[in-house]
Amino acid sequence: MNVNVVICGIGGQGNILASGLMGSALVEKGYKVSVGETYGASQRGGSVMSHLRVSDERERGVLIPHGQADIVVAFEPVEALRILRVYGNENTKVIYDTRPAYPLGVLIGEDEYPALEDIAAEITASCAESYPLPATEMAVEAGNAKVANIIMMGALAAMDEMPIEPEEFYKALEQNFKGKVLDMNKEVFMTGYDAIKERRGK
Repeated sequence: MNVNVVICGIGGQGNILASGLMGSALVEKGYKVSVGETYGASQRGGSVMSHLRVSDERERGVLIPHGQADIVVAFEPVEALRILRVYGNENTKVIYDTRPAYPLGVLIGEDEYPALEDIAAEITASCAESYPLPATEMAVEAGNAKVANIIMMGALAAMDEMPIEPEEFYKALEQNFKGKVLDMNKEVFMTGYDAIKERRGK
C-alpha cells in the first residue's frame, strides 16, 4: 500500500499542523510515513504545502513527484486548482474548502480572483473525484474558525485510500490538545469525516 497526499493552503490556515497530526497518527498505527513541506511567503498569506507519503512497505522520498498525487486536500479553492495542475492525474481525488482566501492583490483591486464556478468546473474535469466542502463555515458554526483544518483531516480520513479510523486520529489529537479544545477537535473531525462518507455513500 502506497498513498501520496498533498495538503495545501496558505499561511495561517493550519495545514502544517494538520499534516503533522495525520502523519503522527499513521506512524502510531505502524505505517512508514514521510512528510515534506514547502513554504511560500507563509507569513504574508503565501502558499504552504505538505507532502504526506504513506506506505506499509518502506519509507519513501519526502516529495511527491509531479503528477503522482493520489489525493489533494486544499484549504482554499485556487490552491486546490494550482496543486492539481502540477501533482494531479486522471485518478487523483480532491477535497477542498470552498471558501476563498483573497490575496492582497485582489483585495486592493489590482488582481481578479477566478470565478468559483470556473474553479470547480476545472477541478471536476481534471480529476477522478472532487469533494467541495464548506469547512470554514462548518468550523464557524462549531464555534471556532481555526478548526477548519481538523475538519479537512476528518474528510481526508474518510477516503478509502487512507488506512486510518477516527479513534486512531484521536490519539494524535490527545497528544496535542486537552480539555474543551480536545473535545471540539474530536467533534469537528467527525463532521468532516461524516460529510465525506455521506457523499461517497459509505
